[in-house]
Amino acid sequence: MIIEEEKISPDIILDKPLMPLRDVVVYPHMVIPLFVGREKSKMALERAMAEEKKILLSCQKKSDVDDPSISDINTVGTLANILQLVTLPDGTVKLLVEGESRVDLLEIRSEDYFTADYCVLTETYNEADKEIKALRRTLISQVEDYVRITKKVPAEVVTTLASIKEPGRLVDTIVAHMSLQLSEKQKVLEMLDIKERLEN
Repeated sequence: MIIEEEKISPDIILDKPLMPLRDVVVYPHMVIPLFVGREKSKMALERAMAEEKKILLSCQKKSDVDDPSISDINTVGTLANILQLVTLPDGTVKLLVEGESRVDLLEIRSEDYFTADYCVLTETYNEADKEIKALRRTLISQVEDYVRITKKVPAEVVTTLASIKEPGRLVDTIVAHMSLQLSEKQKVLEMLDIKERLEN
C-alpha cells in the first residue's frame, strides 16, 4: 500500500507572497521563529497577514546576498502558516511560522515584493517496505549515539523522534537539528523519495 504523507494538490496556486530566507531551511511541521528586516519581506508579510496568514518560504542560494534576485532563490520551498507576528521597536518583525508542505515554486516574480505560483509536492513511500522500517530504527539509534557523544542536540529531541511515525517527517526533524551546510539541508527538502531521504 502506498502512503501519501502530504495532501496532493493537482492545482497550481497562483500569486502567493514569497519570502526568501538567508540562513535557514524550513521543513513541513517545523515551528521556528524568524526575524525579518528587509522591506520587501515585510511587504510580503503584510499581504500574507491580510489574506490567509500563509506565506511561501525559500532559502537563498547564498546567504550573504542582501538584495536577492529571482535567480538567487531556490525553486523548492515550503508553504508555511504564520502563527504570530510582532513588530519590534527597531522595526524588525519577529515571526513564528509552522511549515505546512513542500512546494515547487513554478514561477517567481519580483515587484514590490516576491510572489510565486506554486504546486504542493507529494511524498510517497511503501508502508510494507521492511527496509524503510529498518532504516528508521537505525537512524534513531545513530541520532541517540550522536546526541550522547556530541551534546550538540538537546536530549529531549531524541524523545520526540521516537514518537514520530512518518519516516519523512522523522528525517526532516533530525536534519533541522543538525549542524549542516544550508545546501545539504536544501537537498533534503528537495528529496521526495522517502527511502532516499532515510539513506542520506
